[in-house]
Amino acid sequence: MLGWVTLLWVIEVIDLATGHALDPYGITPRDADGLGGILTAPFLHFGFAHVAANSVPLLIFGFVAALSGIRHFLAASALVILGDGIGVWLISPSHTNTAGASGLVFGLFGYLVVRGFVERKVLGIAVGVVIAAIWGGSFFLGMLPTNTEVSWQGHLCGLAAGVLTALFFRRPARGGALPV
Repeated sequence: MLGWVTLLWVIEVIDLATGHALDPYGITPRDADGLGGILTAPFLHFGFAHVAANSVPLLIFGFVAALSGIRHFLAASALVILGDGIGVWLISPSHTNTAGASGLVFGLFGYLVVRGFVERKVLGIAVGVVIAAIWGGSFFLGMLPTNTEVSWQGHLCGLAAGVLTALFFRRPARGGALPV
């Protein structure tokens, strides 16, 4: 996770050094050219304050999510990034540009809060409850359309993608017998 967050900072330094030449590569809603932004937007930010705001929660949530295995974490992150990006592309206002790792951050938050419950693991439930108790209020506020400078659509779609990813990765019940 340190490497991932370091990459975000390096990309922002390059963006600054090139006169913000990378900023246009975010998600432009309902524009075919904006579809590529689905894959690039989580790595781009609009300034150092923006990348700083995403760094600590990405480090924490990414580290906790990666404890279940790096391949599982990377697959979950890819699903969240795709789900969030497609959602932003579909519902954000036209002629806007959305970028930043906050969709992934909100997605990992939703994934971690829900994962323990769908897997029926006490430790996972405890982790989800603690994460929800510590960050739940600020994440709820981040999904409200109160700040025109922040993509609440990216936050909401990221959260939804994280919850759906947790449901997608749920493990089937053991025992071989199907419930009646």
